[in-house]
Amino acid sequence: MSFKYFICFCLFSFLNINAQSVVKSPDGKLKVFLSVSNGLPLYSVTYNEKTFLENSPLGLKTSVGDFSTGLVLNTDVNQNKIDEKYELLTIKQRNVHYEANEAVFSFTKENKLAIDVIFRVSNNNVAFKYKIYPQKDVLSCIVQEEASGFMLPEGATTFLCPQSKPMTGYARSAPSYETSYTLDAEMGKNGIGEGYTFPCLFKVKNNGWLLISETGVDSGYCGSRLIGHDKGLYTIGFPMMGENNGNGTPAPGMSLSGETPWRTITIGETLAPIVETTIPFDLVKPKYKAFKEYKYTKGSWSWIIKMDGNTTFPVQKQYIDFSAAMGYETILIDALWDTQIGKNKIAELAEYGAQKGVGLYLWYNSNGYWNDAPQGPRGMMDNSIIRRKEMAWMKNIGIKGIKVDFFGGDKQITMKLYEDILTDANDFGLMVIFHGCTLPRGWERMYPNYAASEAVLASENLHFGQASCDNEAKNASIHTFIRNAVGSMDFGGSALNKFYNSDNIPNKGSKRITSDVFALATAVLFQSSVQHFALAPNNLYDAPSWAIDFMKEVPTTWDELRFLNGYPGKYAVLARRKGARWYIAGVNAQKETLKIKLKLSMMASGTALKYYFDDERLNGNVKPIKLKNNQEIEIEIPSNGGIVLLN
Repeated sequence: MSFKYFICFCLFSFLNINAQSVVKSPDGKLKVFLSVSNGLPLYSVTYNEKTFLENSPLGLKTSVGDFSTGLVLNTDVNQNKIDEKYELLTIKQRNVHYEANEAVFSFTKENKLAIDVIFRVSNNNVAFKYKIYPQKDVLSCIVQEEASGFMLPEGATTFLCPQSKPMTGYARSAPSYETSYTLDAEMGKNGIGEGYTFPCLFKVKNNGWLLISETGVDSGYCGSRLIGHDKGLYTIGFPMMGENNGNGTPAPGMSLSGETPWRTITIGETLAPIVETTIPFDLVKPKYKAFKEYKYTKGSWSWIIKMDGNTTFPVQKQYIDFSAAMGYETILIDALWDTQIGKNKIAELAEYGAQKGVGLYLWYNSNGYWNDAPQGPRGMMDNSIIRRKEMAWMKNIGIKGIKVDFFGGDKQITMKLYEDILTDANDFGLMVIFHGCTLPRGWERMYPNYAASEAVLASENLHFGQASCDNEAKNASIHTFIRNAVGSMDFGGSALNKFYNSDNIPNKGSKRITSDVFALATAVLFQSSVQHFALAPNNLYDAPSWAIDFMKEVPTTWDELRFLNGYPGKYAVLARRKGARWYIAGVNAQKETLKIKLKLSMMASGTALKYYFDDERLNGNVKPIKLKNNQEIEIEIPSNGGIVLLN
């Protein structure tokens, strides 16, 4: 069925819709309505009786049958209550209590069991997936197309990141989720022709906000994107054929019975449910046991300031000393260490670092046949035999983790590579960071040695061009609501150099126009369990002591998260708790000074706070203040500035 026909079909066939089935959230505010119209399964979503999704299509087209039309809904619906508590060490909330109502809708076609559509509805979250059954003696299939759609009400606006065309960008390594967001844009577009990367944020008129994403993607399926159509319809799209140099099929295969990943929809009248949601992790389970108790650390990273030419033994030794001076436990040694340092000297650095309490992360190129990136080490992470031999060497010399770069695709074969790297790394006690990569989809809970993914226009672009520096505050005020809302984000920021060059020399390279307090705030706003900051050894003497002291102490894992205020692309303010200490952080991208009142209900009246703030010239300072009796505090953040408060 064409999408134009589907839209007309929805408009003119309501009289033929069967009685609706309803699934409600535990608090009763969020409702999913499922129906069948002339064999076409549909669902819609309301929150507090306001429509957030109109009648939207469901179903799959597979090699064993078209399960998007001609379906009959069984009258018996299997309903369950989900009540689970779990610990999430690396992102958002440490202790999570997931409660949801689940309904399994079974469909037949030609009197044979075809598929189940499984809905879970928790407070502010809807999730659904499909289960496909064997057809006769056929026990495997290819999912050729997913009909799943999201029909937004008229007048909704979009906050979306366009999907790159395949085999474009640096060394033909795209797509890698590194394009600029369009903000408050009209519907009816399709990015640069290839749809949008997850997650996708929508403002539904005056009703509130809606975030669409997916979770639970592993080697058993492909990563997906959102395809834009007319009249407010967005549908699930599989990878482009040209990804991974054209190798591999965009259509995922599975054995039967088999299940797809979850499609997730987070809804709120404010942005708080979007920022605070744990739905990407609620729906998945750990896939294997951790080899050891992994440590989530802060570290330093020479490349962002000093670039390729300084991946050398003396510079990396200097950064080990710098990390030790900061109380950090790691450094990241980036590309070209294989030729500019060599394995013997890396072993020497690892031994030197161990004496200082500083471990090493090593960079690797992911490639085989899917990119032209020349940086080494190459030809190791794509081959299991070579990869495991390399990881055994790393374990032997005490390497803590790896950063693997340049993936460029979402096909099932690439998802299998991600999983294979993670599982092999766990066998050798190594943590993993991905760059030039896809969005993590529940991986923080699925893979215990997973640390973070880039999947964003990250700090390297601040070095490469002044335009990125000019837009730093705008971009920083987006990620809280979209990218970082669904997964760990390895941004590599919080620079305290005024200029992006080796010696912080004025008027050489791009200039940072944000404040030092802004840099501190992003260390709280941007969450990754392992952080390698864009600090440099010279910051020990050329940055304010209060800034260095803060960067020494700021955590990378948190026990609780609360959204306080903000709007994507304008400003963001949130609170994170570590133990008994709250960190309130905010940044402002607007031209005018932001003046707002914050209600800090998590703290008692009269609580003593340390307040980091900027004046109108972005000169930072810190002073003690006390929380008022009404638990409110008035803050001012100048353009390109920030604030941090901690108790």
